[in-house]
Amino acid sequence: MTIQRMDNVLIVVDDLDAAIAFFVELGMELEGRMPIEGRWVERVIGLDDVRQDVAMLRTPDGHGRIELARFHTPNAIRPEPKNAPANTLGIRRVMFAVDDIEDAVARLRTHGAELVGELARYEDSYRLCYVRGPEGIIVGLAEQLD
Repeated sequence: MTIQRMDNVLIVVDDLDAAIAFFVELGMELEGRMPIEGRWVERVIGLDDVRQDVAMLRTPDGHGRIELARFHTPNAIRPEPKNAPANTLGIRRVMFAVDDIEDAVARLRTHGAELVGELARYEDSYRLCYVRGPEGIIVGLAEQLD
């Protein structure tokens, strides 16, 4: 048995509107937003009394998706430290290919994003950086060089 595709990545947030605006500014398209609750979701995620709002965003090519969830109950648990460094165990970032990295960084800064390190060049192949956005979400940006 092999997988068919990677369907989406879930990011739990406190401010769903800010997270949606951040990813839309990056170029993702909002597919939909809805409340989720009930026994079926409780059974899937292993939590009781689940009530959440979920938004699904997709990349312009239609192949990648990010699911954003804001839990009303039970309350979300914040990891420590709040702005975990890149070497913290677990999923640390999502990487996107962009056509103009400086423009992408400038647009994301209007949503409070900050560079984690600096914009760097990898040989003659890419310009890369990490940006920390709302909720401490780290997004990697990669511009392929010609």
